[in-house]
Amino acid sequence: MSEAQFGLVTATPIIILFAVALRRMGVLSTVATVSAVGLSVAIAVVLFTTQ
Repeated sequence: MSEAQFGLVTATPIIILFAVALRRMGVLSTVATVSAVGLSVAIAVVLFTTQ
């Protein structure tokens, strides 16, 4: 696993946790939270497989 892939594996869960925390505080709507989580996972998968 390269350093870039390790960074993706580390950063993606942090982004997901941050989005969920913002949802619980009432800052993000459910749609925005699902969009943030879905897009961050999709981006991570694409970048992980192309590294």
